[in-house]
Amino acid sequence: MTLDTSKFTTIYMDRRLLLKLMAAAAVTSCAPNTSRTDQHVVVVGAGIIGASIAYHLSELGVKVTVLDGYGPASHATRGNFAWINASWAKQPRSYHSFNQKGVSGWGELSSKLMIPLSSIGSLEWFADADRQTQLAEQIREQADWGEAASMIEATELAGLEENVAFGDITTAALSGNDRALDPVFATEQLLAAVEAKGALIDSPNTALSYENGVLKTEAGPIACDHVVIATGADNDAPQNLAGLSIPQRSTPGLIAISEPLPKLIDHIIVAPGVHIHQRADGRVVIGEQDGAPDTHGERLKNRPIDFPQMSFEDHHKYFMQEKAGEFLPALYDATIEDIYIGWRPLPLDGHPVLGFAPNKPNVSIAITHSGVTLAPVIGQLMAEMIFNGKEPTVFTDYRPDRDLKRIVRY
Repeated sequence: MTLDTSKFTTIYMDRRLLLKLMAAAAVTSCAPNTSRTDQHVVVVGAGIIGASIAYHLSELGVKVTVLDGYGPASHATRGNFAWINASWAKQPRSYHSFNQKGVSGWGELSSKLMIPLSSIGSLEWFADADRQTQLAEQIREQADWGEAASMIEATELAGLEENVAFGDITTAALSGNDRALDPVFATEQLLAAVEAKGALIDSPNTALSYENGVLKTEAGPIACDHVVIATGADNDAPQNLAGLSIPQRSTPGLIAISEPLPKLIDHIIVAPGVHIHQRADGRVVIGEQDGAPDTHGERLKNRPIDFPQMSFEDHHKYFMQEKAGEFLPALYDATIEDIYIGWRPLPLDGHPVLGFAPNKPNVSIAITHSGVTLAPVIGQLMAEMIFNGKEPTVFTDYRPDRDLKRIVRY
């Protein structure tokens, strides 16, 4: 079952009228419920993190409303390479373990909601010899931490991926637990399951403020017991709804998607300058490893999710296709159907922001990089936290009121 986005405009208009009629009642029914199953929780943000939280809340029997000013999976989720992994970059070990739980969580979610996972691991290498030596050390650490990771010789690579041009590399890292998916489809499936349990998915609708149990929105007030902020790189919502500034160093990531193609690769290819994987529907996804060049700062200063000019879009389609074609030559003649700008949520220290807002216990926050990997575990733990009123111990390092200092990890 997929989410019927054609209903959003009708829902929005009907809700606007209904909420205006119910405004008085909403204001007088704002006291938090003491019965957990009688809670009404509004999730602000319909990306993959917000969708997972809403799904897990609905599984607990909680009444859920999901709001998004642009629609499901329209920002960071849409422009995500969607590599599910607990890689060497996930440091320290506690954060790595958190990502391992996310990887494991997709096994259950994918089978339950019919979300296909593609790829059977990843192959990664660097052009620089010193960086390759460092990669080998990092992979040894990965194996010590329980990952199915090892360095393999060049003689094995052709047998794993006959269509990939590995050039003159001598070794590559094989991480067997890594997977990939279509993040938009996964979000739609999560929201469809929520909607099937009676939840309202309201889009476009922007949350403006939350006081005394009343969420003020563009369509009118909504009485609710709890608000979840899952708005990715958007800093306005934490400030408006929780009075909290979350320092982020969000950067634009570029994702290009091909037309459906015959089966070309089995693994996620993490090559110098580019990432490549092939979805279950045959489309090849290309991720520009370094993001948009600094020279495009003026064009991207307002954080667009689509390219400001067609020439700008065409340039990046060509550049990304050519770069990917160096390693997967079959892409040279393929048609690139879409290219997206995804503003990646990245709190200053590189770790998630998870938990109750310090000054508003009826507001919680879930903002993270690696959102696709972490969606299952964050969704489950956030839902249980809201349902039980108690933060899980794993959130201790990710509290919203911690001192977020810049640490370069990515």
